[in-house]
Amino acid sequence: MSGTSSADLNVGQSGDPVGIGQIVPEHVAIIMDGNGRWAEARGLPRTQGHRKGVEAVRSAVRAAGELGIKTLTLFSFSSENWSRPAREVSDLMGLLKLFIRRDLADLHKENVRVCIIGERDNVPSDIKPLLEEAENLTRNNTSTRLVIAFNYGARDELTRAMRKIATQVASGAIAADDVDTGMICGALDTAEWRDPDLIIRTSGEKRLSNFLLWQAAYSEFVFLDCLWPDFNKAELEKAIAEYVARDRRYGGLVAKAGA
Repeated sequence: MSGTSSADLNVGQSGDPVGIGQIVPEHVAIIMDGNGRWAEARGLPRTQGHRKGVEAVRSAVRAAGELGIKTLTLFSFSSENWSRPAREVSDLMGLLKLFIRRDLADLHKENVRVCIIGERDNVPSDIKPLLEEAENLTRNNTSTRLVIAFNYGARDELTRAMRKIATQVASGAIAADDVDTGMICGALDTAEWRDPDLIIRTSGEKRLSNFLLWQAAYSEFVFLDCLWPDFNKAELEKAIAEYVARDRRYGGLVAKAGA
């Protein structure tokens, strides 16, 4: 279930910015931003930026595994993205299909478990089976958990969670007074795993954009200037180094020696 308890891992390789013996977050979530600007800066169509962004996804998943990150959540397509030009949406769906067809076997071989969060009911009929295939094939894998936020919006997620709980209250299965934070966590798409320790956003923008609003209550935020297609292991390590340097108190205070 989602939670905010600390359970970081001791990992690191000689020469890495993170350093041997340093801690890395168990769960990292990334808002992958800047594909369009990357392409425009090079005089290329936006679709080329999205294609380059897929390569950055591969790099991020590989790096997460190497660094010992247990859960990597990627904000791939929001529920608001359907309002983009039809051609761009079509290209994005094509890239999603291509990624699953080309990369799913490799992810499975690397023992990566793929999980999808987001609204499923209005997902195109040619996409929904691919998402289910990715989840079913990798369900028993035990290495990195790759969470893809697809057709996802945090407000929509919270609305669906409230409806689930409201239905239980209306049926008499639970009393209104029984509703607590644990029950809400259990009704979210992310109920199976802990909240993100670190949320990264690329491209220099500094906002959540309707991403994991409930789960981000005690997350650390790192905003990188690099555009998503330029994201690599070095950028991930840079964000983790900043995370490691922070003092996470979860609203409390750490007792000082002699105090």
